[in-house]
Order: sequence, then C-alpha cells, then structure tokens
Amino acid sequence: MSVDLVPAGYLDASRRRRTIAPGVRAAVRAAMGLGPGEEPPDASVAVVPRGSPLPVPGELVLEDGTSLGRQPRMPRDAPFGYHRLAADDGREWLLITGPGRCHLPDDLRAWGWTVQLATTRSAASWGIGDLGDLGMLGRWAADEGAGFLAVSPLGAPNPGPVPEPSPYYPSTRRFGNPLHLAIGDVPGAASPDVDAGGRALSHAPLVDRRRVWELKRTALERAWEDAAFDRPALEAWRAEQPDSLRRWATFVVLSERLGAGWRSWPARYRDPASRAVRDLASQEADRVAFHEWIQWCFDRQLRAASQPIRRIADIPVGSDPGGFDAWDWQGQLAMDATAGAPPDRFNETGQDWGLPPFVPHRLRLAGYRPFIEMLRAQLRHAGGLRIDHVLGLFRLWWLPAGHDPRDGAYVTYPTEELLEIVALESQRAGAIVIGEDLGTVPAGVRRELRRRRLLSTRLALFERRPPARWPRRALAAVTTHDLPTVAGVWSGADLADQAASGVAPDRRGLQLLRRRLARVAGVGRDAALRQLVLGLHRAVSGSPSMLVAAMLEDAVGVTTRPNLPGTGERRPANWSRPLPITIDELVDDPGVRALTEALRREPG
Repeated sequence: MSVDLVPAGYLDASRRRRTIAPGVRAAVRAAMGLGPGEEPPDASVAVVPRGSPLPVPGELVLEDGTSLGRQPRMPRDAPFGYHRLAADDGREWLLITGPGRCHLPDDLRAWGWTVQLATTRSAASWGIGDLGDLGMLGRWAADEGAGFLAVSPLGAPNPGPVPEPSPYYPSTRRFGNPLHLAIGDVPGAASPDVDAGGRALSHAPLVDRRRVWELKRTALERAWEDAAFDRPALEAWRAEQPDSLRRWATFVVLSERLGAGWRSWPARYRDPASRAVRDLASQEADRVAFHEWIQWCFDRQLRAASQPIRRIADIPVGSDPGGFDAWDWQGQLAMDATAGAPPDRFNETGQDWGLPPFVPHRLRLAGYRPFIEMLRAQLRHAGGLRIDHVLGLFRLWWLPAGHDPRDGAYVTYPTEELLEIVALESQRAGAIVIGEDLGTVPAGVRRELRRRRLLSTRLALFERRPPARWPRRALAAVTTHDLPTVAGVWSGADLADQAASGVAPDRRGLQLLRRRLARVAGVGRDAALRQLVLGLHRAVSGSPSMLVAAMLEDAVGVTTRPNLPGTGERRPANWSRPLPITIDELVDDPGVRALTEALRREPG
C-alpha cells in the first residue's frame, strides 16, 4: 500500500494539529506485525471498473469460473463481481469490479422506528424481545405507514452462562443471537410449564439474560431431541452455508467445554484448523449439529420477521477479542491492539472499545474474505444496513496494548476497495446503506460517501443547522441509543443518571442540548415534554432527508438512555431496561399515536 499506514499527525475535533509520538507509531506498527522501517507485503488486489485496463497481463477468470482468456481491459459487459487474474508472472490477482455506488432508490422517502430488540417486548416474550416480537412490531409499523425498522445488532454474544448485554460487543457479526429466538415458533420447544416460567421473566425490572438463556437452552435441547422439525429443509439450508457455520458451532461446543474466551483455552484448541479442534468436532458431532440447527431456526425466524417492513440491520465496528470472529480470523486481526476514539469535546479522555481491528494489509492478502462474508451475513433478509462508525472504512484509531486511549494513532485503511465491496454487496442484496458518520469527520469523507450513495446520519442533538437545511441523502433523527433521550434532556434526569453511574455530570452540555432542542422544535423553555417531542419530530420529518427515524424510547417518554457509554458494569441498566409498555400496548398508546402522526411524510 502506497499510503502512510500510520500518519504522524491528525486534526482533532477542534481542528488543531496533533502529533503522534514516534513510540506510539512504532507500537501500532508492531501490533500489525511490522518491524521498524518494514513495509507491509503487497497484495495483488485492484478495483477494476468495466472498461478499465487490467493491472498486469494475464488470463481473466470471472467469479463464476468462466475464462475470458487474455484481455487488455475489463470488458464493458463484464458482470459485477470478484474476478481473478492469473498473471503472467505467476501471481493471482483479485479484481473487484463493482457498480461504484450502493443501491439507493431515487424516490426513497420514508419514516420509521429505531428498535433496541432486547428491551422491546410483547406479552409473549420470555423476558427479552425476540424475533416474533420484531415481526409483530414490523406489521404494526407498516400498518401505520412506516417504511422501515432500524434494528439493533443481532449478532451472537460470546457463548457462556452470562451473555454479554451489549449488541455492539458480539462474539460474531456473522451468526445470530439465540436469545432472540421466539421459542413458541420452534416446533417442539414450548411447553406450558416452561412457557409460564419464560413469560414470568418479563416482570423483572431488567432483562435477565442469564436466566433467559437457561430457559431457552433447555427448551431448545428438548426440541432437538424430539426432532419435530423439517430435517430435509435443515440439510438443504446447511448445504448452502459457508464453512464458517460448522466452525461457529464447533466454537460454541468448545466454549461449553472449556469456558468463555478462547485465549484462555489450552493451546491446541486456539487454532481453528488444529487436529484437536477437528477431533472434538467429530467426537461432539451431535452437539455441533445442534448449534447449527439453532442458527437455522434463527435464520427462518429472521426471514419471517423481516417480511412485513424494510429491516435495516446494524453492523458493529468490531467483535469481542475472546469471541468467535477473533478466533476464526486471528490472521487478519491485530490481537495486540484495540479500536477506539481520540479525545474530543464529548469525551476528554478518549475511548477504548476493546475491539481488535482488522490489519489492513492482512485483510487485503486474504482477498477481503472476512469483510465480504460479514457483509453478506448482515444483509441476509435485510433491506438496509447501518455501518457503525463508517469512518473506520477510512481510518481507525488504534490503541496498542497497554496504552491509554489518549495515546493512540490513526491507521489508514484501503477505502476505495472497501467501499467498492460495500457497493457491490449492497447492489446484490438490493439494500440501502447508512453510514454512522458522527464525531470527528475528516475532510472529504462525506463527499466520498455521497458519491458512493451511502446515506449520512444527522441528529438534532448535534446539528447546528435547522432540519430544513439537512442533506437529502441522510437518515435524520433526534438522538440515538448512546445519547440522552428527549425526556432525559428536558427533565434533567440524564444528569442524575450520569452521576449515579460514576460519570461527572455535564450540566453545561445539557443546557446546550436543551436550547438546541427547543430551537428545533420551536418551543419555549417551559414547554411540556409532549409538545417538545412532537415539535422536534415534525421538524425532522419535514427535512429533505430520505429517511427519518424516531426512537421508541422517545415515543413513550423514557428518561434514561438505552446505553451510557463508558460505564460498563457500573450501570446494570445498559441495554437491559425494558420499555415501560409492551408492543401490544404501543398500538393504543396516545403518545405513540401522536408521534406517529408527527412522523408521517408525503412520498418523494
């Protein structure tokens, strides 16, 4: 790669030039496996649009295996795809021939809800929102005229007795979270006694994932033993899946035997390709098949839940270092570094997300297989995809092991290749793509996202311009899961929540947010909460932006945000405080109905 992998400086959130210490740059390069002065090995990868010259002479082989022989250029009628070039010098090239831009209907103009599935429950839930609830919510929203549901990440947490609550810290971004299975929709799984125990969990003030999983696992094991399912359909589905399905199921069995977190396992089990891992998979063939079957159940339910309305999936920026993706992709990840963010006006100490980042040159050497498989898994049955921290496709803040978040460095990524892959997979799936481009955005990034037809993200809490001046190619909203709810800002309850969670309350910042929201809504400082909520969403809905979203938390007046970043176990409510009403009650709730009317938009 010809670009500087670890630039010597950057512009911070205040547009001030910051210099990276030489020792930090050296530590970042070491985490990539590069010594002093060492350049990364060159990967034979190129973006080659239709009609463009091929990088070197050789035989062109299309993705489907068709040989076109020697060609000076990529034919203008070549299909989009991942083609191969058998070069005369013996190297094999990956040629990415894509559409250059994502799928995006010109007349797209819709409103919808953002949904934290775990805390959005129905009367039938077993203590946690499930895929049956998601389908129910989708049918209701579609009947009310909504065009989409933007749903929290659904990746499986690291296997273990106490599942990780954060959907943004998954074990894998490729396979589904079995906690979200609707047990009543799994043949042979439900029984009156277990169902009653599961429903009783919905009376708890917080989502009890440990107990939920105990009950659901027991019910699923009984259903597997009874085999009251369509086995030919299961076998046909398994035959269509990538090899990683079996590796995932094997990883779950290993976790059951050896404990959560593969880095503490005996050395012979830390390599997915080892003889010991193969032997265990053979010895535990039935248990491996059981976990494959769970993913089949998840896939069937996800497909059904995604039919009533466009579901926008959400892909986290990384995964648990002790989880499946890190175990499976050790060769492409920097296991001695984590991703995060440098200090800014909202977080003076910076952020460490605890997620191992992809090593750019190793990802290229792997032909981007992990990235492509991840995108395809996320887009399965989805009509859209939100890319968390889309800036990571341009550059990502790395923290070498043992370093403070303030003591990191940006690493540059092969943006052209990554965005071409995103565009190609978007077009193949017929799915729109939204980039979460909040925070410190380098010059030129949003221009490139617009060129690629990725929607930007605009929030009333952050924007200085009125909604009427927001861009058309954007998802517009008031706030998000990591930021205060409208009620939390207006009542001041978010300050109390911060203090109780060990965070120094930002009173000045809250007053700024109050003034900003009042200005957008066109209300006075003493306005009632409902008046503010409706005014805000009317203004945002009236923006030119293609998509407008509202949080269910704002619809029902929740004062605490779904997640308070940086608090971890100090705030048990993170990702775990249910909505105060069930999905069944949303239909008749006056506040929800009023907000629905405020969100309605004329077609584009």
